Amino acid sequence: MKLAKVRPIGGDETICLVQDAGLAPLDLSGGQYRSLTDLLEAPDPAEAIGLLVDRTAKHLSFDSVQWLPPIDRQEVWAAGVTYKRSKAARMEESVGAASFYDKVYEAARPELFFKAVASRVVGPDRPVRIRKDGKWNVPEPELTLVLSSRLKLVGFTIGNDMSSRDIEGENPLYLPQAKVYDQSCALGPWITLASAMPKPEQIGIRMVIERGGKLVFKGATDIGQLNRTFEDLIEYLGRDCTYRDGVYLLTGTGIVPDASFTLQPDDMIRIAIDGIGTLSNPVVRAG
Repeated sequence: MKLAKVRPIGGDETICLVQDAGLAPLDLSGGQYRSLTDLLEAPDPAEAIGLLVDRTAKHLSFDSVQWLPPIDRQEVWAAGVTYKRSKAARMEESVGAASFYDKVYEAARPELFFKAVASRVVGPDRPVRIRKDGKWNVPEPELTLVLSSRLKLVGFTIGNDMSSRDIEGENPLYLPQAKVYDQSCALGPWITLASAMPKPEQIGIRMVIERGGKLVFKGATDIGQLNRTFEDLIEYLGRDCTYRDGVYLLTGTGIVPDASFTLQPDDMIRIAIDGIGTLSNPVVRAG
């Protein structure tokens, strides 16, 4: 079961159930469920969604809506150095801090950092940004956990953790500037409820980057390469921290372009994850 947040052309923002035949709007005009957050907080989100499908409304076609990021007021956090490839890349960025990245990969405590408030998140087909003061910029495709305020894993979506590798490599203390800025995070195209996802060992992640219509990068990995369990990441994320509206957690990347690659304006990033779909975003540079 997949849940999308969209705005029909000439209409108001709405929540829809994603089906093969199109998008089935939910009736959120009354009762206790009035938002995406309310649905994610439900004791049984799948049951609530099934009851709220508006049987009188016509299905919306996929090309008749603006796709919005599937988030309300939740915070977005991220985990780092959770794949061997990510560890190697972070060590390449900064020779002086290489030992720290090596140690955190093996440590009991994961690297967790704040990524975005909802207003800095973009949805499908909307531009992600590279910093104007960054020279080495990459996307980071990540399976993203959708957690309720009780830190219950209710769903998954696709995340793109945009990063300026040269800024972080200059000094690891610059990580917030390398990672946290306007349009630095993309989520979408929708949320797949946890009960509808494949088994973790069957979840593959793929990314392609096109420039001028030509392929300039492709890579793939799978969740089997993740060095942390979801449960472990969630437990640390919840230590001494509450999330009134829930929280989204990007789980790290196992796909990192070579050091010679950097994003350019007008590049197109496409990230596909089994069980969810494909998140596509063009690239712009900050003005």
